[in-house]
Amino acid sequence: MPGKAKGRSLTAAQFNLRSDRLIAGKALRNVLPRTEQASWQPAQDRRDPIAILEDSNQGRVPELIPIRYGRMLRSPFTFLRGSAAIMAYDLATTPNTGIHVQACGDCHLLNFGLFATPERNLVFDINDFDETHPAPWEWDLKRLAVSFVIAARNNQVVDQEAESIAVSCTRSYREHLRNYSRMSPLEVWYARLEMKEIIEMAPTEKIRKRREEFAERAQKRIAEHLFPKIVTLKEGKHQFVDQPPILFHSNDPTLRNRVINGLQAYRKSLPDERRVLFDRYRLEDYATKVVGIGSVGTHCSIALFFSEENHPLILQVKEARQSVLEPYTQTNCYENQGQRVVVGQRLMQSSSDIFLGWARSDLGRDFYVRQLRDMKFSLPIDGMQAERFHRYAEFCGWALARAHAKAGDAATISGYLGKADAFDEAIAKFAVAYADQTEQDYTALVQAVASGRIEAIVEEDL
Repeated sequence: MPGKAKGRSLTAAQFNLRSDRLIAGKALRNVLPRTEQASWQPAQDRRDPIAILEDSNQGRVPELIPIRYGRMLRSPFTFLRGSAAIMAYDLATTPNTGIHVQACGDCHLLNFGLFATPERNLVFDINDFDETHPAPWEWDLKRLAVSFVIAARNNQVVDQEAESIAVSCTRSYREHLRNYSRMSPLEVWYARLEMKEIIEMAPTEKIRKRREEFAERAQKRIAEHLFPKIVTLKEGKHQFVDQPPILFHSNDPTLRNRVINGLQAYRKSLPDERRVLFDRYRLEDYATKVVGIGSVGTHCSIALFFSEENHPLILQVKEARQSVLEPYTQTNCYENQGQRVVVGQRLMQSSSDIFLGWARSDLGRDFYVRQLRDMKFSLPIDGMQAERFHRYAEFCGWALARAHAKAGDAATISGYLGKADAFDEAIAKFAVAYADQTEQDYTALVQAVASGRIEAIVEEDL
């Protein structure tokens, strides 16, 4: 079992001059040379990865667990997406500088994308925070770099190019983090990577048009467009269309009271002005919805609301469990895991959903709430080739740098990273080595299914 990573907080160094913090960061290279960040060697007593997955199923809906395994079976990349617990276990055995930030915890390339700010502008940022928790900054960056190598391999990109893509991601993180370290805390807090800026940065007209198309697609991912696809009118009442086992209504007669009590608790977590807004909607229907890969089997649902003039609002209610990072770092300081997610999201994102809140159910489960979709759009990576991977990796590294700078010590980390590419190349080498490990663990899952150790249901179409 890996030990807990010890870190120093931002508070301890936040009033030192930037120049002093750069020097302190540079001095950390004597303690942990940047080249050592490349190392990955599984311990002789490394836990069985399938056992880690089985442990992570505790408390999940038993009937949905085979769907989780089925989605992970599709490829080594989908396996990576569903196995954050395995990588957290492994990352805890790797060297780190001891500097903690608010970490995403599940920092892979599909947990970045577009979404709408409260002002209805499109921004590019991290968009999944189920595992957010204070942890070494390296852990997010390493997981992100690994995800690019595995995704590139999945698209038949040769390993030398895949490693170069990981370098692009890490270089972007390093260079942008140094830029953020020069800004005031308020400037970093206000900084956003807006889609209109990304469009303007397009190097060719073809790429510009593609980015404009992505923006248009994102703008259609709102309740008004989703509503007619998943909602029907039955006996004068709007309700979600059952699509078992992905979307379905429960037959539990006690559920409605629990939902109402949960929404009342959620309402209390909202700021006063948001409560006024929330109170203008009435609950019409609710249903269980299976989402993602890592979240499959947790208790997730969607709730349908209408205003006085029947304008729809769809909220997603997701169970919040212990972060996969917590066993290896510090104890969660919030009584409610949903609050952990919400606070972490607000700390890391440049702008967050106005309906973010949390609650605890009558059965003692913690949840967080947000709007469903609201222009949330992840870049399609099927068929993506090396050139586009490089550009996307740069934007993801940029967004992660901004998130870490907002809630961490950018200057000290930048001092450690330096201006050359030694660290970039080290992380890329780690990414290739750990991608190999992930593929071995994926094979172990395939074998576990074949042997009957675990059951998997492979859906025809996600």
